[in-house]
Amino acid sequence: MEPGPVPGRSGLTAIWRPSPNCGPRRDGGTPRLIVLHYTAMTSAERAAAWLCNPESQVSAHYVIDRMGSVQQLVDEADRAWHAGAGAWGDCRDVNSNSIGLEIDNTGTMPFAAAQMNAVEALVAGIMERWSIPARGVIGHSDCAPGRKVDPGARFDWARLARQGLAAATPDGEGAGDFLQAIRAAGYTADAPQDALLASLRMRHRPWAKGPCDVRDVGIAQGLAGQAAIDRAAANA
Repeated sequence: MEPGPVPGRSGLTAIWRPSPNCGPRRDGGTPRLIVLHYTAMTSAERAAAWLCNPESQVSAHYVIDRMGSVQQLVDEADRAWHAGAGAWGDCRDVNSNSIGLEIDNTGTMPFAAAQMNAVEALVAGIMERWSIPARGVIGHSDCAPGRKVDPGARFDWARLARQGLAAATPDGEGAGDFLQAIRAAGYTADAPQDALLASLRMRHRPWAKGPCDVRDVGIAQGLAGQAAIDRAAANA
C-alpha cells in the first residue's frame, strides 16, 4: 500500500487499499455525481477495514481521515457500493453514476481543517477529471432523504460553495409549491415532504426549525433554477 499521487491539485497523495466490494458501472453509467458521507465510526482505519471487508457489502472510492490523509479503495472508473437505494435528479442508480467520499467523522464533531483541505482537493480533481458541475456534489442525505443524514449539519457546505465545489445556497424567499420545487431541484428520491424538507435544511439551513416556510421555498426554487441551467448547458 504505497502512497501515490492523486490527479488534480498538487500535494495530495493517497494510499491504495483495494476493496473487493466494487464492480463495473451498470448501463453505461459514468461519474456525474460526487457523494459525500461521514463514516459514523471512531476512526478512519476502522472505517476502511469495514469498507474492505467482503462481508460488509459496502465500499467507497476514498476515505479521508481527520489529519487529511487519504486512502483510495476503488478505482474511479469502477462502481463502489456507497449510496445504496436513492436518487438524484433523473439518476436512479447513484452508485453507477457517482464517486463516493467517506469522511472520518462520528457525526457529532467538527470537521478538521486538514481534513476539509483534503476533501476540497479531492472534489476539485474529481470534478475536473469527470466534468462534474458544482451542483453534482451532493450529500448522502440529499439522495437518500429520510434514510441518511450524512455528512450532517456540521459539514461546511458553504466553504465548498465559495470555491465553486458545491452548489451555493440561493438567496431570497419564494411562494408556491415546495414539493414541486424541491423535486425540480434534484430531490427525487421516494420520500415524504417532511423528509425532503429535513434534507434541504440539513445542508442549506441547519439551524431552521418548524414547518416549511417561504425561505425553504425560495431555496428550493433557486436550486431548481440552477438545475434547469445545468440541463440546458448539458444539452447545448
